[in-house]
Amino acid sequence: MMVRKYFDDFVLEETRETYGRTITETDIVIHAGQTGDFFPHHMDAEWCKAQPFGQRMAHGTLIFSVAVGLTAGAINEVAMTYGYERLRFIKPVFIGDTITVKVTIKDLKDHKKPGFGLVTELVEAFNQRKETVMVCEHILLAQKK
Repeated sequence: MMVRKYFDDFVLEETRETYGRTITETDIVIHAGQTGDFFPHHMDAEWCKAQPFGQRMAHGTLIFSVAVGLTAGAINEVAMTYGYERLRFIKPVFIGDTITVKVTIKDLKDHKKPGFGLVTELVEAFNQRKETVMVCEHILLAQKK
């Protein structure tokens, strides 16, 4: 779906929430193959049994990718990603956990380029127990009206 949401249309503290996405073993295996990260924390079920969490966990970068993907419900023709900041992985995500994401508009400021502004979104990913598993800031470069 295509939308036109200009810098002027964003409202501080406005929120949106996504549907859920369950993390599977296949997700972890494919992500390991794509990134080359075959660390035992993700791939070795037997080794993980002797570790503090007792089971394999998803890559942080996988959870980041899934969380960002969940927020991508519409293509905004007048804004684009400028970057991400303050990325933190708060709790591990395990096979079978379901991730949902809440996005909150946290800051609006002018950009040095005339006719554009920066929109900062707080991106919070939660598991099915409503525990925060990942948080970051997504910065959009948005055209002004």
